[in-house]
Amino acid sequence: MITGEIVGTVVATNKVETLEGMKLLIVRKMGINGKLQDDYVVAVDSVGAGVGEVVLVASGSSARQTPDTEKRPVDAIIMAIIDTFEVGGKVVFQK
Repeated sequence: MITGEIVGTVVATNKVETLEGMKLLIVRKMGINGKLQDDYVVAVDSVGAGVGEVVLVASGSSARQTPDTEKRPVDAIIMAIIDTFEVGGKVVFQK
């Protein structure tokens, strides 16, 4: 799983039919220290997340194991909006 901050959206009017109605967001990956990295992923939103929120992303075959993405060409899905991120007893991120 990946943590990251939503930094943008993707709009595609022409796409595979099975992706119709799915919201695509750009997630900037976050390191375990809470610092944003120069690495991004486009993910399908399944929780109503928006720009500026810190999220949890599942990728690879795990991304296709939700009711929303089963049998769809999806490689990453936003499956949670993070309230608190703690490492070693230290809060790295808090909403």
